[in-house]
Amino acid sequence: MNIGMLWYDNDQTSEIITKIQRAANYYQEKYGADPNICFVNPGMLKQETQNKVQKKSSNGKITIKTSPSILPNHFWIGINGTSESP
Repeated sequence: MNIGMLWYDNDQTSEIITKIQRAANYYQEKYGADPNICFVNPGMLKQETQNKVQKKSSNGKITIKTSPSILPNHFWIGINGTSESP
């Protein structure tokens, strides 16, 4: 992804899928396109929840990837292009 939107959500009561969906909804409203990739900090995905997140996101339209360059509680969301590194 070469261009995306940085989203911050520190709501401690919501699951990561809910946070990503909020960001995706805002992205769609603002840019008129559905995002299909989201980068998060690796610490935001615990080992036991990573499979759950990937399962939910695979039947949706957003692929979730981790990157240590993304700060905790931040989401870099956008449309996947030729590059997949933030």
